[in-house]
Amino acid sequence: MLLLVLALIALFAWGVFAFNRLVRLRNQQRTAWADIDVQLQRRHDLVPQLVNVVQAYAGHEAATLQAVTELRSQAIGLKQPGQIGEVEASLEHALGRLIALKEAYPDLKANQNFAQLQGDLVKVEEQLQYARRFYNGAVRDYNDGMQRFPDLLIAKMGGFTDVAFFQAEADSRAAIKLELNP
Repeated sequence: MLLLVLALIALFAWGVFAFNRLVRLRNQQRTAWADIDVQLQRRHDLVPQLVNVVQAYAGHEAATLQAVTELRSQAIGLKQPGQIGEVEASLEHALGRLIALKEAYPDLKANQNFAQLQGDLVKVEEQLQYARRFYNGAVRDYNDGMQRFPDLLIAKMGGFTDVAFFQAEADSRAAIKLELNP
């Protein structure tokens, strides 16, 4: 009888430990996503300023400017990491085209506002890369924790669900061509 009581206490203690570990992993994953969201918001705040500066110099580049603006609007309205990853990869590509316009407009290259915004955007992109890696590590740990036996029993009873990784589009995995103008 005492052995049965001790086994039940041990089983209960394991269940509490497993549940609390899964909660910690879920919260770590959510925090990591919030970090990505902060960086995306910083990027979204820079885009209109960058578009305005470029528009003053390159008003006839309307297609590029419109694409960047539309992608920013789409990205702001999304909540799922998979969907956001797709739109953000497209936005990153469009921003690259926007930045490349400085080669066609020498006055734009010398503009202090443009240079500052470009520098800020580069910093945001670096922070975003780090945040994505951290998020994907947190998602991996969380999903692993939920899928391990016997913890998966607690995960199913506790309503824990798998979380999607933040992934790049297939197009964005190709190497970027860098052209240096002498």
